[in-house]
Amino acid sequence: MISGSQCRAARALVEITRGKLSDRSGVGESVIRDFERKLGKPDDAAIRLLQEALEGLGAVFIGENGGGIGVRLKFTAAEARQIARLEGEGGLVASDDVP
Repeated sequence: MISGSQCRAARALVEITRGKLSDRSGVGESVIRDFERKLGKPDDAAIRLLQEALEGLGAVFIGENGGGIGVRLKFTAAEARQIARLEGEGGLVASDDVP
C-alpha cells in the first residue's frame, strides 16, 4: 500500500493533476487531496486504484527496504515526454499489426 507522500511524489513525477488522477482512478479529487496532505486515509480499495493508475503512467513504488519508501519513474524523462507526446497526437485507431 502506498502512502499519501508517495502518491503526491508520483503524481509530480508523472506530471498529472489531482483532477486527471481522479478521472483515471475513479477516486474523488478531494479524497486524493486529503490523502496527500495526511488529513484522511481512503480505504484500501481506493489506495489500490490510485497506485494502479499511477503505475500505469510510469511510476514505480519502492517499498521499505531499509532506506525508506520512495517512488521513481519507470521510464527516463525523455521516454516519458515521448510517450506523452505520442499519446496526445490522436488520429485513427487501427491495428498495430504490419502485414
